[in-house]
Parts: sequence; C-alpha cells; structure tokens
Amino acid sequence: MVHRLTWFEPERGDDKLREFFITALIDMSASLILQDSDGQYICITTLPARWSLKPGQRPSDDGIFGAEIGARLQELKAGLIKPGDRAELEIEAGDDTYFEFRCRVVEMSSQEINMLTVVMDRTEDRRRERLLRALLREVSHRSKNLLAIIQSIASQTARHSGTLEAFLGKFRGRLHALSQSQDLITDSSWRGAYFRDLLKQQVDRYVQENADLVKVSGEDVLLTPNASLHIGLALHELIVNAVSHGDFLASRRPIEISCERIDTGSGPQIRMTWIEPVGPLDEQAIAAAKTARFGSTVLERVVPSSVNGHAHHTVERDQVRYDLTFPQEIYE
Repeated sequence: MVHRLTWFEPERGDDKLREFFITALIDMSASLILQDSDGQYICITTLPARWSLKPGQRPSDDGIFGAEIGARLQELKAGLIKPGDRAELEIEAGDDTYFEFRCRVVEMSSQEINMLTVVMDRTEDRRRERLLRALLREVSHRSKNLLAIIQSIASQTARHSGTLEAFLGKFRGRLHALSQSQDLITDSSWRGAYFRDLLKQQVDRYVQENADLVKVSGEDVLLTPNASLHIGLALHELIVNAVSHGDFLASRRPIEISCERIDTGSGPQIRMTWIEPVGPLDEQAIAAAKTARFGSTVLERVVPSSVNGHAHHTVERDQVRYDLTFPQEIYE
C-alpha cells in the first residue's frame, strides 16, 4: 500500500492537477509508466520523443523501447512479484544518452497490484561524472608533477646547504615561491600564469617598499603551468640574491627585467632577461659575489632543463645577468 500525504483542492479540477504533474515531471526529466498485474500498459506520461508508438499500436516494452531494451526490461520485471519489490536498470540508448529505469511493484488503495516504472534521463549526470573523472585524473597528474618538483628542489637545496638551518631557510623560501605560482595557476583554471604576475609576487614579498627599483619591459607573456612554476622559482632565486647580496637598494639603481618573444631557426621562443646593477667590482669582489650568491644550480640547470631551454647566469664587473630562453610552442 502507498501511504503518503496527498491533497489537492477539488475545485481546481483534474485538468489543472494533470497539467501540474506533467510539467513537474518534464522539469525533472522523468517519465512514469503504470502497468497492471498482467503487464498491460495503463498510463504513460512525458516519455522522451525518442520513444513513440505507431498509430493504432498498443503500448508494450518491445513496441516502445525496441527489442533489445524491451527484453532487458521484461527480464527485470519478471523478478518483481510482491508489493515493495523493486529493481533498477541503466541503459545507454545511443547518441551518448543514458536512461535509468526504476521498476517497483505497488499495491493501490483498491488492493490492485500494479507495476510502476520511473524513467529518468541521466545523460547530464553521466557527462558530469565523466568530466569529474577527467578532472580528477588531471589533478592527480599535476599533483605528481608538483611533488616531483618539490622533491627536486629539496634535493638540490640539501646538496648545496652546509647546515640544517641554511637548508630550511632556502627550502622554505623556494617552497613558498612555488605555492604562490601555484595559486596563480589555480586562479586561471590551470591555463597558467602571466609573467608580470609571477614577478609581482616576488617583488611584493621582498622589496614591496622599493618596487620602483624593479623595472619590467617587454610582453606580459602567458606561461603554461609547468613554465609558470619554474619561472616563478627562478625569479625567487634572483630577487632573494639581489636583496641579500646586491647593492641595488643602497645605490638606488633599478633592476631591469624583460620578457619577449623571439624568432629563431628552431622556431618561436620566449626569452627572459634579468640585469641587476652591482659594483663596479674587481676580480676578487666578483669571485666573492659568485660564492655568496646561492641557487646557481636551480637557475642554471633545474629551471632551464624543466622548460626545455637554456640559461646563462653571470656575475660581471658592473652587473649580474641572467638570460633564460625556452620554446614558445611547447610551453604556451
């Protein structure tokens, strides 16, 4: 027996009630089928247009849904005998569409036994599930890449750190730079990050009150996620070295940074240039500056190899210069 509260105002009439239920079922992408105990169809409501009956044809599972789906439905219903028995069946109906059939034996107030079938369109649900699975696979893939980058950073930092304190200081800074770049990538729905946004992150963190001493020119290139992580790391190394070991703040001579697209024999490339004024330095001071500045492995090996490019990092008499060039067609 069905024991649920049902009420409607008699004065409204059956036509109003019927229109309401049909509209509600359509909005729910649902259809209802009612059969008697002999399997004869009593009622069908809002069945999708893909299923229809020929004029004069009496409805049946085979006649409406075709032989294949009809046979599966009949097999399912054959196992439902007493009131309360229920079963579900999901069917791919072609054209990447999915429908769920919920069959249930019900006893009406008149003691009559009927078979109630609810047909639900699950096409959008399945598409969302596939999209979610694809997104989860992508997140897993990117997470593994990110962990590999962190592992590489930890290894390189440990290799060139004399003490635990030195390791922690360098590693935390690099990890923070990586997380900032990751935030930009996430905000862009994984499209990547713009070069100037990556630079601004590091400038705001280390020389916010002297931001006018960092001059940027060229194009604001959109970098792919992989390139964004590594370019952000390179900018972190450069700005930390400049603040820790350079004299641009005291001399008030600005650092000049540029990013541009260039055409080469091997195809279009992106070139980033960092020119930091120093000195002038004599030979002994140049050697000392090279020793004091850390991160050369990251700048000269880790970053360029990760973006399939090449880099030059030099300390000269009057400037520190870093040039990084990598293919545009791969990373953008």
